[in-house]
Formats: sequence, C-alpha cells, structure tokens
Amino acid sequence: MPGERRRVVDETRERLLRTAERMFAEHGVRAVSNRQISAAAGQGNNAAVGYHFGTKEDLLRAITRSHSASIEQLRRDMLAGIGDDADLRTWIECLVHPVIEHLAAAGGPTWFARFGAQVMTDPALRPIMVEESLSSPSLLKTVNGLNRCLPDLPAEVRAERSDITRQLLVHVVAEHEQTLAGGPSALRGSWRRAADGLVDALSGLWATAYSVSSLSGNHVESAAMNLHVQM
Repeated sequence: MPGERRRVVDETRERLLRTAERMFAEHGVRAVSNRQISAAAGQGNNAAVGYHFGTKEDLLRAITRSHSASIEQLRRDMLAGIGDDADLRTWIECLVHPVIEHLAAAGGPTWFARFGAQVMTDPALRPIMVEESLSSPSLLKTVNGLNRCLPDLPAEVRAERSDITRQLLVHVVAEHEQTLAGGPSALRGSWRRAADGLVDALSGLWATAYSVSSLSGNHVESAAMNLHVQM
C-alpha cells in the first residue's frame, strides 16, 4: 500500500478506535452501534467499523490492545526493580500503578477505565478483557508474587478477595476517571493520590485476618492442611 494511502488508513482506524472507546465508555457497549461510531468519527461509510475491525468483539479487543502494550511495559519496568522476595504492598503496587500511570500519562480526558468497567460488567463480554489480561506475562508474574506472600490463605478466601480486588481495580479507577472528566463523583483529586489510596485499601484487604467460621467445611480442612493455591 502506498505511503499516503497507508497514512490515511491508519488515521481513520485510530479515529474510529478512539471514538468507539469514548462512546462505549459513556453509553455502554450494547447501546452503541457500528453505524453510530462511524457517523461520530466523521465517516460517510456506515460500514467503516466492520471494514477496519470486523465484529464488535474484534473492535473491543482492538481497543484493549491499544492500551495493553503501554501498561505491560510500565509493569515490566516496575518488576525489573524488585526481587521475587518483595513484600505484599510492593506486589500490589505492581498491580495498580501501571494502569493508573498509563492513564495519567495521557495528559487529558481518558475513557479506557470507564470502557473497561462497561465491558467487565457484561457477562457476555467480560471474557474478552479476561483473555487479554491472561496474555500479560507481567501481570501473571505480579499475581504469582502476591500469592507467594500469602501461602496459607484458603482457596475460598483467596477467590473472594480476588473478586473484590478486581471490582475495586475496575470501578474505583473508572470512577476517578469520571471525576477528572467533570462528573459528579468526589474521589481523590489526582491520579497519584488515587493510586496510593487504592494500594492502601488492597494491602489491607489481603493482609487482614479471615473468619474461619465463614468457610465451608472443605475449605476449613484445606486451611488446616496449609494448602497452597493460586489466585
């Protein structure tokens, strides 16, 4: 493809990608059609989204991947500065800070956190984000490091706290993004402060004691056996 044609195609694709991300974040994935995205991006061809990306699921993956490389590199840089024996808070910082630093570096309005919240709350679409996360070597290393700090945590408690962690990561960051976009929420005033607050909360969540009486019989037995499990 000639250079000028390639440039036009790339610019069109990027415009469609960012327009879709914003509209999905603001209105929800199900409420926005490919036709609406094309029109909002200034494309006369109503089939522009399908032509450049394929299905809506393919478009969601493309949006996610347009951010994942930067987040992956930021987390790799953090991991390079710590050892496998890092403490719990350090691993949680490696979980939280790369995402927030990526958003902060944009230097203006962002929509990716709210886009992620829309996708993660749709049971049919959630696997897309999960699959992309599982493809991140740095994230898997971070989760393994966190697990090493809590070898005796029962499987049931680990699963519950993993769910809470995911909910906090998705929705606290999305609400803070909304705050910076001028929404009604009143969270912390900067990305850095939001990151520190989230690390504080998650560190407390993972370090706190659990109630044995809340476990099922099988998991109480597992806890007594000091069963090592992965999150």
